[in-house]
Amino acid sequence: QVLLVESGGGSVQAGGSLRLSCAYSRDIYRYKCMGWFRQAPGKEREGVAAIWTGTGNTYYHDSVKGRFTIFQDNAKNTVSLQMNSLKPEDTDMYYCAASVWCLQKFNPSEYNSWGQGTQVTVSS
Repeated sequence: QVLLVESGGGSVQAGGSLRLSCAYSRDIYRYKCMGWFRQAPGKEREGVAAIWTGTGNTYYHDSVKGRFTIFQDNAKNTVSLQMNSLKPEDTDMYYCAASVWCLQKFNPSEYNSWGQGTQVTVSS
């Protein structure tokens, strides 16, 4: 499995921005897509954004469309999530993940490798 390490979380006021990065350990093209998920205590993990590693096609949950951007940097072996216009309801633990088949891009069970997570806190 590919090793994934997230960074970039933190605390910000509503309306602010954060960029999360996910560094991967080896050739990610063995995995059809990568995604960012978030989860609050006691709640189900929710898919936020996904990117196809071969084509660069991107997909977003309705709640973040127009505010979040997922992108891949092949030179740095990273997949990042730029988060703008943050809202208090975006407060969660955010996880990077990689999927070999990606049949359902926002289904956590489709993903084979996960990072350890990074906390994002947005205050009002």
